[in-house]
Amino acid sequence: MLTISNLSKTYLKTKKVALKDINLNIEKGEFTALLGQNGAGKTTLINILAGNVKKTHGEVKIGDHDLENSELETKKIIGIVPQEISYETAFTVEEILKKQAGYFGFKNNNAYIDELLESLALEDKKKAYGRELSGGMKRRLLIAKALIHKPEILILDEPTAGVDIELRHAMYEFLKKLHKSGMTIILTTHYIEEAEKLCKRVVVINKGEIIADEPKDKLLKDFSKEIKVEIDFDCELSINDFKFLSEYNVEIKDKKKLILKIVKNDLTKVIEKIVQKNMKFIDLNIEKQSLEDIYLQLIRR
Repeated sequence: MLTISNLSKTYLKTKKVALKDINLNIEKGEFTALLGQNGAGKTTLINILAGNVKKTHGEVKIGDHDLENSELETKKIIGIVPQEISYETAFTVEEILKKQAGYFGFKNNNAYIDELLESLALEDKKKAYGRELSGGMKRRLLIAKALIHKPEILILDEPTAGVDIELRHAMYEFLKKLHKSGMTIILTTHYIEEAEKLCKRVVVINKGEIIADEPKDKLLKDFSKEIKVEIDFDCELSINDFKFLSEYNVEIKDKKKLILKIVKNDLTKVIEKIVQKNMKFIDLNIEKQSLEDIYLQLIRR
């Protein structure tokens, strides 16, 4: 569906290398998270796919079409929700969507426009002008614009930035529904829990290079060898009482909670040591590493 081979981009004026030999293959129906810090190269990559930035070298194929030789055909396959909010604020929501549809030769598609607006909870803003919309509504309108020509691939660049929690979760449900219908989705986000909740595959880009590309579940499994264990006692604790566990980064929280970081295989050994000391605990909680923990490890490496 999307094949990127040895893609590089160097900005001539600044000599900045934004992308270095990127290789990426996205299959039809995948939901992929593209993660990276500011300046990592995510937006440059998206702008190349959108045709807004020209690559330095490499090859990009969208569907069966080469981006460089068939830009118009690739634009029909791909829908992009940009990070920046930009559209004609002097037009109504309905007019904005009809105008966007016209670029792709779609006419008399009022029913589909109504369907999109309803799905994105914008049906009551159909006649409102773009300048009258709140930040969250503007984000949703950008998604509607990206979907107006019924693309096969949807790319979202920070789609929930500035959106409140309730609206963000409503957007999650919409994206899940889209994915379930067969849509191929690529999501860039700074909310790592968002990627963990929605995506099946995680690609991490750092300083213009891909440093990880794995199914989310495999990434979590491979990196989750260390776990955080919280053990509650019914009496006040002292660090000195747990010198026998010093190798596990002992912490005391709220006077009665023991916190340890241990390798999963050592869990039984740790519990046995505590029992042997006749220390009775009342509760135990195990917390695996989150995708955010793993992402930070990858970036630091």
